Amino acid sequence: MRSAATRCLCCAAVLLSVVALGGAQERTTPDKAEPKPAAAKNDPRIGLKGGLRDAGQAARNMELVSSLPKPAGFFDPKQPAGEASRPERDAAEAGSDPDAAAVAMQKRQEEERRRERSANTLSFSNSDIAFSGNHLWLGNYHGFNTYNIENARRPRLLASVVCPGGQGDVSVHGNLLFMSVEQTRGRLDCGTQGVEAPVSTERFRGIRIFDISDMRKPRQVAAVQTCRGSHTHTLVVDPKDRSHIYVYGSGTSAVRSPEELAECSPLDANEDPENTALFSIDVIRVPLAAPEQAKIVNRPRIFADPATGAVAGLWKGGAHGTGSQTTSVTNQCHDITVFPERGLAAGACSGNGILMDISDPVNPVRIDHVLDTNFAYWHSATFNNDGTKVVFTDEWGGGGRPRCRSTDLPTWGADAIFDIVDRKLQFRGYYKLPAPQSDQENCVAHNGSLIPVPGRDIMVQAWYQGGVSVFDFTDSANAFEIAFFDRGPIDPKQLVTGGYWSAYWYNGHIYGAEIARGIDVFRLTPSEYLTRNEIDAALQVRSEEFNAQQQPRVVWPATTVVARAYLDQLTRNKAIQPERLTAVKDALDRVDGIKTGQEKGAAAVLDQLDTLAAQLESDAGAARGRDQARLRSLAETIKARGARLR
Repeated sequence: MRSAATRCLCCAAVLLSVVALGGAQERTTPDKAEPKPAAAKNDPRIGLKGGLRDAGQAARNMELVSSLPKPAGFFDPKQPAGEASRPERDAAEAGSDPDAAAVAMQKRQEEERRRERSANTLSFSNSDIAFSGNHLWLGNYHGFNTYNIENARRPRLLASVVCPGGQGDVSVHGNLLFMSVEQTRGRLDCGTQGVEAPVSTERFRGIRIFDISDMRKPRQVAAVQTCRGSHTHTLVVDPKDRSHIYVYGSGTSAVRSPEELAECSPLDANEDPENTALFSIDVIRVPLAAPEQAKIVNRPRIFADPATGAVAGLWKGGAHGTGSQTTSVTNQCHDITVFPERGLAAGACSGNGILMDISDPVNPVRIDHVLDTNFAYWHSATFNNDGTKVVFTDEWGGGGRPRCRSTDLPTWGADAIFDIVDRKLQFRGYYKLPAPQSDQENCVAHNGSLIPVPGRDIMVQAWYQGGVSVFDFTDSANAFEIAFFDRGPIDPKQLVTGGYWSAYWYNGHIYGAEIARGIDVFRLTPSEYLTRNEIDAALQVRSEEFNAQQQPRVVWPATTVVARAYLDQLTRNKAIQPERLTAVKDALDRVDGIKTGQEKGAAAVLDQLDTLAAQLESDAGAARGRDQARLRSLAETIKARGARLR
């Protein structure tokens, strides 16, 4: 199967290789596809010069507007880029047997994942990002940093908090910051000396909570111990209880000794099905008025077999057959993303992708799960804005290996895109970074977020040293790239883990957390794949807070620029009559000249908007798919635009 992988990675949709457990999958006729860029024979990302500070750069349809290096204390002066990775030996050790090679590779990846979580291998790595107002928090295995981003072209460091323990993912809610801690070196007092004893009352693994009322002097107010630590976490708001916030803690490391934390059983489900600390997540309730009282209130068995009650009810681990991936056992979630408006959560849970009902946040219930023979490790999940799709990522190679080479399959280490139909997941297609990377660049699908362009599903995503990629998945079966930024490898001769951990859109800019280098800020530029109106419509969406695993539904204001964005899309797809297009453009030009609605001739213009809205609604009745929705949204927008002036 390895020889069959020698192909260009520009394929976005491939043969179906996903098993839906709990419902048959049916193909539907896709909407008209947005125009796709032709595959470039000489992609500028290929062959970029390496270097920590002077690497070559390539960009298309986005530009770097500012860059900040790591602050002092968050890198090793003797090795500012970090340690070189050990070479892979799996294929040689396994001989010519491809299945044996896959098993050997899986074992090595699991060993490296455990080593990185317990040792200091990634001790200065930047990790995830959270936002609130004009501030950005960047997590790090060594603590976190707070930045003022009021001027995105000149972000300023406000404070650094040294508090080791990895991986340091952060989320923000009001005046509280939440931080994941998983490594065994983590201490309750945030000390840097670590904890050497195998059992210690000084060790901390779980969720830290900081009071950030004074952003320059964050203060730890709670530390909730968990059995497997917290690799990532998700904030969940209960609409019926605003006095609390809930945290879903996802631990992926080894279970700690019951001598250190009494309720932790390290035994497998076969040995201790009632008490095993595996096969569950942690639900933590945090009283907002007294966060120091935070505690675990449930450990739901979200992987259980509903028929038998067996807690280990999903993928048992291993290969799926000749030429398939070796997929990790499902005894944990790596990431859980919640969509409160739909009462849903999507879990990327090691060996499966799952969909949950979270209408009761304390007791999430799995309602569907899927398996993909091309996935090694289900890593993260992102909904589209309607909550009708999920993009799952595969962290093949654990994030520290080159998995975007020309010899790597385009369906391994990629995104898998699912539609949600009647609360069931239905596979549609794959997306993988289309530019092959080198052996010196760790690369695989990683963290990203939606870009709020009305009428389209667009996502920005980090690919470690593969850079940042912006892609359109409006047609779930035919995702395609529309913008990118990339640098050459950190080291031109050997693999040093680095690149973008996260890339998120926040209030008009894309922020990228570079593991080894620092933080970058980008802006999108117009192209034939994304118009000025579409970018400007996205710019009109403003958030007070942003946590990637907590997705709110975006509602666009009824403005002329939003209407023009819909017009651009309908024009691109030839889905609006020319005379109707001209009439709407003319009416929008005229309404922009009206300030109060009392001007001479204003009533006629507003009446024209109402008439056009009715005509567009009628046009939508004859349309289909996403263009039908765009016509209706355009009608609603121009009608509301006029109503504000009456």
